[in-house]
Parts: sequence; C-alpha cells; structure tokens
Amino acid sequence: MRVSASARLPGLWGDLLLLAKPGISAMVLAATAFGYLLAGQGKSDWPHLALVLGLTFLVGAGSNSLNQYLERDVDARMVRTRNRPLPAGRLPPAAVLIGGGLACAAGAGGLWLAANPLSGMVALTVIITYVFIYTPLKQVTHLNTLVGAFPGALPPVLGWVAAGGALGREALALFLIEYLWQPPHVLAIAWRYRHDYAAAGMPMLPVIDPSGAGTRRQVILYAATFIPVTLYPGLLGMAGNVYLAGAALVSGVYFAGALAMGLNPTDASARLLFRLSLAVLPALFVLMLLDALPTSLFG
Repeated sequence: MRVSASARLPGLWGDLLLLAKPGISAMVLAATAFGYLLAGQGKSDWPHLALVLGLTFLVGAGSNSLNQYLERDVDARMVRTRNRPLPAGRLPPAAVLIGGGLACAAGAGGLWLAANPLSGMVALTVIITYVFIYTPLKQVTHLNTLVGAFPGALPPVLGWVAAGGALGREALALFLIEYLWQPPHVLAIAWRYRHDYAAAGMPMLPVIDPSGAGTRRQVILYAATFIPVTLYPGLLGMAGNVYLAGAALVSGVYFAGALAMGLNPTDASARLLFRLSLAVLPALFVLMLLDALPTSLFG
C-alpha cells in the first residue's frame, strides 16, 4: 500500500532532526547564548539573541548533516549509528548534501549580516574545521579528538563576538574552557563504544591502544588542566569570588570523575565521567553569568 506524504511527514521531520544531532545542537545553542549574554553584560537584546541562535542552529545543523553525509558508510558499520537517516536509506545522500550546504551558507551568511562580519567568520571557521578537517581525520588518526575540540570550543566565542565582544583574552578564556572540557568527555564516549569504533575502522585512542593506558593518561591530564583554566575568567575580572569558588568545586568534581576512570577504566566509570561532563559546562555557565552580570539582566 502506498503511504501518503502526510503520513510520512512525522518520520521525515524526525529524520531531519536526527541530521541536526539534537543533543549536540542544544549544547551549541546553550554555549552560544552564554557567550552572548556574558558579552552583553546585562544589556539584553532578546530578539537579536533569538536571531543569532536561529542562525547558529543552521550552522550546526548544516555542519552535522554534512558530517553524516561524509560518514554515511562508516555509520552503517556501527551499531549506535546504523539507524541514522543516511545509512538506513531513509533520505537520499544528494538531498542531505545540498540541504546541509545551504543551511551552512544561510547560517554563516546570516550571522555576517545580522550580527557582524566577525561572527560570520567564526561560523565559517566552525564549518571548515568540523566538516573538512575533523571529519576526514576521524578515519586517519586518534588525534582527531584534539582537532574536533577546536570547532567544538567556538560556540561561546561565536556568541561573544555576535554581541559585540572582541577577540581578546575574554574570548580566549571561553574557548579554553570548552576546549579542555572536551577530551575527557569524548574519550569517555570512545571507551564505552570502542568495539563499535573498531568495527568501523576508526582509530580512536581506545581502539589503537586497547590496554587503555593512553586513554587513562589523557583523561586525567586534560581534566587536571581543566581546573586552572576554569579559574582564568575570574583572574581576568570576568567574574568574582563566587564564580572562582564554584568553578574550583565543579572542575574538581570533574577531575575526580576522570581520576576514577583513569584508575579503573570500565564502562561504568566511563559512563559516570560522561554524565558528569554533561553537567560541568552548564554549571560553569550559570555560575559565571550569576556572578558576572548585573541584576538588570532580565530588566
């Protein structure tokens, strides 16, 4: 029996959402909004922020779509990704390629025009480094994790410059926090799904070093380095003592989770570290906003 277009519509919208990787997109939008509000120092232009977030979503959704287009054969070999729209055959690759490219162009171009050229350039940098550098490197070297952390750390910078902030020490502080947060987060995922990555031929660190020694060292190293980096905004005067105390506590808890996995790398300890990582950035964002912004934020 032929299925009508209206009957297929919910499935189509669901597949389009999967192309955008909703979990990652939500984190990108939260980080962008954080950078924007912090740069605005309580002078909230909510319609402009909504526009910036909409355009940023296009950049992220387009980049994620192109990433899945390039990795559709690899995704078909992994249990956790084989049901994505492209490897499952529910969407035509050409349509995803064209749609992803148009979304990237509209998002970056829109930010250039609606915010400022600098935000458009940051968005373009995200697209280039994520789609054309990081994605191919995933098939070549385990260092892809460190390369992929670069575009992953740019959303708060994008929000900062979209609100008129300069590319100075403050933007660097936001970048470093998100950059150094990522390796323990990604390695926790890679350890849990190391057999899946091995089946797909992806040289993630837990795959090329099945003993786990390299993963253990890097998880602990990056989580330890993350602690002083989270304090850097306080030293710059971007936030005060409340943030400094809270950041020390939050980053310390993150390090404790990384240390637990480093000492005993199991699926359970990796799952714990992953769950901790999901709470760390929101906690730091909230702490910094509460401590840095005036009470007139919502006035």
